[in-house]
Amino acid sequence: MRSSHPRSAAVSALVATALATGLLAGTADAAEGAVSADPIRIHDIQGTTRISPLNGKQVADVAGIVTGVRTYGSRGFWMQDPEADDNDATSEGVFVFTSSVPTVTVGDAVKVSGLVGEYIPGGVSSGNQSVTQISKPAVTVVSSGNALPEAAAINEYNVPAEYAPAGDPAAAGSINGLTLDPSRYALDFYESLEGMNVKIGTSRVVGATDPHAELWVTVKGWENTAKRGGTIYGSYESQNTGRLQVQQLAPLAQQPFPVANVGDKLTGTTEGPLDFNQFGGYTLVARTLGTVTAGTLAPERTKAQSPGELAVATYNVENLDPSDPQEKFDNLAKAVVENLASPDIVALEEIQDDNGAKNDGTVSAEATLTKFTAAIAAAGGPAYQWRTINPENNKDGGEPGGNIRQVFLFNPARVSFTDRAAGDALTATGVSKENGKAALTHSPGRIDPANPAWADSRKPLAGEFVFRGRTVFVIANHFGSKGGDEGLTSHHQPPVRKSEEKRLLQAQAVNAFVKEILAADKNANVLALGDINDFEFSGTAKALEDGGALYAAVKSLPKAERYSYVFQGNAQVLDQILTSPAIKSFTYDSVHINAEFAAQNSDHDPQVLRFRP
Repeated sequence: MRSSHPRSAAVSALVATALATGLLAGTADAAEGAVSADPIRIHDIQGTTRISPLNGKQVADVAGIVTGVRTYGSRGFWMQDPEADDNDATSEGVFVFTSSVPTVTVGDAVKVSGLVGEYIPGGVSSGNQSVTQISKPAVTVVSSGNALPEAAAINEYNVPAEYAPAGDPAAAGSINGLTLDPSRYALDFYESLEGMNVKIGTSRVVGATDPHAELWVTVKGWENTAKRGGTIYGSYESQNTGRLQVQQLAPLAQQPFPVANVGDKLTGTTEGPLDFNQFGGYTLVARTLGTVTAGTLAPERTKAQSPGELAVATYNVENLDPSDPQEKFDNLAKAVVENLASPDIVALEEIQDDNGAKNDGTVSAEATLTKFTAAIAAAGGPAYQWRTINPENNKDGGEPGGNIRQVFLFNPARVSFTDRAAGDALTATGVSKENGKAALTHSPGRIDPANPAWADSRKPLAGEFVFRGRTVFVIANHFGSKGGDEGLTSHHQPPVRKSEEKRLLQAQAVNAFVKEILAADKNANVLALGDINDFEFSGTAKALEDGGALYAAVKSLPKAERYSYVFQGNAQVLDQILTSPAIKSFTYDSVHINAEFAAQNSDHDPQVLRFRP
């Protein structure tokens, strides 16, 4: 029994009285055991912290009403005690893991005996919080057709504004041992409802339906609102407490999951158990799912550059290779022509080799690029030429065998590429001076490819272009991914973001190279762009900007428009274009055509910058 529970205090008082009057013999522990014959309740199992006080112990005849049955994935059912205690920190619901398809039905009153445990979705190394559960259960159905416990409402009035408590320094930053404070912290609020029957009302969709049949909503319609309906992740302290993942209990074969885009509404009541999973944390697994009401969101189209403007874009085309359907090539090509207005230069990320993920040593991407540029021409776009450097086989990360790399496309009718002793995968390009101006020693060339910062990661591709007689240096980047970082709902607060260490070194290498160019010509036009895989407020961005060498142009946009990617309902910046000091006046556009939509040609939105060199 927990000392913080009212019943525990009463038991302790009774034991003390009994001992004092000589009614009980033996130790206080034995006495409490003799008096504590009450059956274990669900709130006794859940306790007031994230870890059950009965973790690892057998329990018998735990009573509850079945509120949800899951017949796929992690099979089992949720049950809830209809008689709540008076402690807001203790959940009245718990998941019973059956491993096989459960034989109970929603509304059954059951008694469960089994082993209390803490299951960590994704494993210990993920940093995820655990789910308190009963496993290896013996289940007795007492009665059926019972009314369900009233669903606990989750809304803008009861979800706290503060996201999480600071982790305990004595426990490596973990919050697992801290007593829940559900009136102060959003994570504690959700944890206090773990396994319980909950409900939300009409809510705005902030993360489109994904291939795994889930979407994200916010119960706080006003929280860091994006211009087009999402929720902006604008700092490490703006986690957006109103976000909640929504799945459904019904198998997809029985009930298709609704298709929703950002800005749509999930209308009516959505009700079901509150689960926790490794792909987003707290999740309302809907027994009753609201109806999607479509909004008016449409893919954006950027303004075409004027004759005197150079338009430069970056676009992550998500592992494009010749085995992809022609439809993907056509859709991406149409986006370049119609949504991006045929930029003069396009830096592409995630162009795979000629046979994609087939791991046979192929590194050339000629077939991929031939097919893509042909699709662009067929869509009415320019006859783009390209420059790239083939990577060493399986040395640049990404999908094994895919050999992703950055590529420059350029419109030769508008801009020329200056070829200078093209480098290879292992040769570093440098900076020289010609007629008082900066020049690359290798164009195209790779920046510092032997630097350990680029181990198992994409090396930056540098190229020298000429537009209307003016030289423009472009550096195409695809920094290390966030793979391995802990999620916002980690039991470590703040979460451990290990991947930042590598991106910081990568940013420092690119910044140092840009400074070399500027040392040769302080008025050089330099653009560093690509999938930076980090936020405009991150240490990575600060390292790229160090010394004023570059400026993250996305910061020229209003905060409500700063995003290129939507992850777990948070609209955020991953793709960037950074400018050197000589580029004083420009127009920047994050062209939203993918990230907010269930139907995507890539998971990234392209970026376009227009300026007069």
